[in-house]
Amino acid sequence: QVQLVESGGGLVQAGGSLRLSCAASGRTLSTYGTGWFRQAPGKERAFVARISSSGGTTNYADSVKGRFTISRDNAKNTVHLQMNSLKPEDTAVYYCAQRFSAGDYRVQSSYDYWGQGTQVTVSS
Repeated sequence: QVQLVESGGGLVQAGGSLRLSCAASGRTLSTYGTGWFRQAPGKERAFVARISSSGGTTNYADSVKGRFTISRDNAKNTVHLQMNSLKPEDTAVYYCAQRFSAGDYRVQSSYDYWGQGTQVTVSS
């Protein structure tokens, strides 16, 4: 079993920054990789970013490319999402997820475990 706990969400003004963290317990984070998704009110959960188990490969949604950076610290079983130049449209509940098998990293069903989410609100 894996437990994922997100933290770091909050209220920030447009143009500001937040750093989200995803701490894992149980199995290690050294799997097929970890992803961040977000769900805005009235919308489906959407892919944001992912990082491979080694940390050598990262991918981002077009909407956050150049503003968000995903990183990992395997020694601490933690994945971070640094979010800069935040926009009101980034407002959502952010979830981290972990997968133990290959598949399309952009798809929710490819992930086996999910955290409870952390709220990010960006005011204009």
